[in-house]
Amino acid sequence: MHTIPCVLMRGGTSRGPVFLSADLPADRAARDAALISALGSGHPLQIDGVGGGNPLTSKVAIVGPASVPGADVDYLFAQVNVEKPLVDTAPNCGNMLAAVGPFAIEQGLVPATPGLTRLVIHNVNTGKLIESTVETPGGRVTYEGTTAIAGVPGTAAPIRLAFLDAAGSKTGKFLPTGQTRDRIAGHEVSLIDMAVAAMMADAQSFGKTGGESPAALDADRAFMAELEAARLLAGRAMGLGDVSQLVIPKPILVSAPAAGGTIRARYFMPHSCHTAVAVTGAVCIAAACCTPGTVAHDLARLPAPDAQGRRLLQIEHPSGSTPIEIEQNPATGEVTRVSVIRTARRILEGVVHVRDSAA
Repeated sequence: MHTIPCVLMRGGTSRGPVFLSADLPADRAARDAALISALGSGHPLQIDGVGGGNPLTSKVAIVGPASVPGADVDYLFAQVNVEKPLVDTAPNCGNMLAAVGPFAIEQGLVPATPGLTRLVIHNVNTGKLIESTVETPGGRVTYEGTTAIAGVPGTAAPIRLAFLDAAGSKTGKFLPTGQTRDRIAGHEVSLIDMAVAAMMADAQSFGKTGGESPAALDADRAFMAELEAARLLAGRAMGLGDVSQLVIPKPILVSAPAAGGTIRARYFMPHSCHTAVAVTGAVCIAAACCTPGTVAHDLARLPAPDAQGRRLLQIEHPSGSTPIEIEQNPATGEVTRVSVIRTARRILEGVVHVRDSAA
């Protein structure tokens, strides 16, 4: 066995080990093999590793010095498949992103300032920049606070994430096909690339109300097969090619809000329904809501923008709702900034043991 230093952290509604990039193999194949061994992938319980047997707890953040101007650190996200020995670095994860700021400060990559520490994170997966604001009273990271987020018990210190240029995360375009709507496998969908590439559809188009529980949706195998068939076609339409081994585009079912929010959503990862909603997914949904002609816009109950073109949207999901602040250029309608509040927690630090064959 070989040992690799790591910190197990919760970021938003996700959890996984956070590594310094210098502590992992530089070769991609060797790095992925180490991550698969560390998390115990290839078994539904991930019984031989630190993974939690669920896509939300089988995530990895890799953090290192910034490689682009204007950023303080690099962050590479890896989604490690639970049942198959696969690693996907195509998407970003906005929940694990919440853990990057505190980790970078505590590892000495970014100096803390008394009160609040702001740092700019370069997401290597998408090439985009995100500003993270971390509470650092007395120049030290604190995880204690009074902020609650849906899907996480208790409260913690808030971490504000501002996506500075999220459009075209993987395709280079907010609307990859140039259309606000496309017809895919008999379904009218909106193909949106904002923080994450996604296929958005009215839940009714798939015979759903949009209020089903994640367990009920996952158990409907005919529906899941239909959703996956549409996703594969959507991936080609978005210029992503064969996405059968990728987790993007993410399928999202939207419906009219049921609890006073802006819109209701069921977000898929893509082969199971999220018990809440991914941060990047919420950003994508919010941007779609504010774009006339999309499936989401027609279903949304949008609040009026303020004088600066800002709106506070509430994305309803199975665990509650997620607030998203959208800033748009009043003249063009272009989404210029998207902000969300998350929390994080440092859970365990030490070394993870990986098999020699994976080191």
